[in-house]
Amino acid sequence: MFSSSRLIRSNASRIASIARPAAFAPAQTRLFNTTRPAMTVHVVKTADEFRQAVANNKVVIVDSYADWCPPCKAIAPILEKHSNSDEFKDKVHFLKFDVDSIPEIAQELRVSSIPAFFFFKDGEQVDNFVGANPAELQRLLKTHSA
Repeated sequence: MFSSSRLIRSNASRIASIARPAAFAPAQTRLFNTTRPAMTVHVVKTADEFRQAVANNKVVIVDSYADWCPPCKAIAPILEKHSNSDEFKDKVHFLKFDVDSIPEIAQELRVSSIPAFFFFKDGEQVDNFVGANPAELQRLLKTHSA
């Protein structure tokens, strides 16, 4: 019969040989991105940054959101998809701001419910709507990007 110490040593050496291969494989090139691609929905952090973005771009859509808001989270990927689409990416500047972080802008725009979207042309507000409504978002994007 085998003694228990010999069995343990035998298993230990077998596990060590599996865990530690004799020759290490050369490093392989990763075939995927380790970071997200650049976002074209710009998150503004200050009121001055917001005002500057609206003033310096011909057509701007602003998404007012909050991190705790489920409808805001639901519409965010749709907004990002539109911002990356060939139809809008060179015609519309996409902004978003957190109403809890910049309450000054939320008051200025009279945000009463979120998500709320505001459309600006040449620095002037021309349209808005409230709610996570993808069809309305696309309709107004088409209207104001033309």
